[in-house]
Amino acid sequence: MNSFRTRRLTTVGALTGATLLMAAVPAFAHVSVTPNSAPKGGYSTVAFKVPNERDNASTIKLEVNLPADHPIASVSTQAVPGWKVEVTKTKLAKPMTMHGKQVTEAVTKITWSGGTIEPGQFQQFPVSFGPLPDDTDELVFKALQTYSNNEVVRWIEEEKAGAAEPANPAPALKLTAAVADEHGSAAPAADTKAKDTTTAAAADSDSSDTTARILGVAGIVVGVIGVAFGVLAGRRRTSA
Repeated sequence: MNSFRTRRLTTVGALTGATLLMAAVPAFAHVSVTPNSAPKGGYSTVAFKVPNERDNASTIKLEVNLPADHPIASVSTQAVPGWKVEVTKTKLAKPMTMHGKQVTEAVTKITWSGGTIEPGQFQQFPVSFGPLPDDTDELVFKALQTYSNNEVVRWIEEEKAGAAEPANPAPALKLTAAVADEHGSAAPAADTKAKDTTTAAAADSDSSDTTARILGVAGIVVGVIGVAFGVLAGRRRTSA
C-alpha cells in the first residue's frame, strides 16, 4: 500500500510540474505587425517586427507581400540602417482613384536585404501606407524570412476564427471602423499619431516579451519544485 502511494505521489508531482511548465512557457515568436490594427479608409504607419528564432543563423532577408485583392495606392518605407529596400509594383486590373487622380499600379511586395538580425535579436521595418480599404476587416501580409544558412521560413498561413493558431501565421492588420472628426464625418487617423501608436505598441510588445520570459522561468522553477516534492514525499513514505 505504501509503495502504491509513493508511486502515486511521485506521478502527481511530476505531472503538476510539467503542466505548470507548459502553461508558463511562451509561444515561439513570429513575424508580426505593430500595431496590429488601423482605421479603415485612413493612412497608417506600422512596423513589421521580425525576431530571429535560430541559434546558429542570422536573418538576412525579409519579403512582405501586400494583398493583391485589396491594393493600397500609396506605400512608403522608412530607411533601416544596414538594410536596403526594394519595392515591387504591379499593374492593377482595375485602376484606382486617389486625390482625384487615377492610379494604375500598386505596391505588391517589399523586400529588405543586406542587413542581419543576429540570434536573440529582432528588427522592425516601418512602412506607411494608405488609404486603407474600407471593404474588408483585415489585411494579411504573407512574409518570407530568409536565414544565412539558406533556410526560408514562410509566414503565410491565415488564421481561422475558432481554430488554433497555425504553425506559421501570416502577419495580419485588423481594420477597424473609420475615425470620426468633430463634424461627425469619417476621417483618416493622422500619420503622426500612427507613428506614436507604433512606438507605444512596440514598447508594449517588448514589455510583453519580457513578462513572458519571466513567467517561463517561473514556470520552470515551479515545475522542478513540484517534481522534487513528489519524489521526496515518496522517499519519506518508503523509509517510514
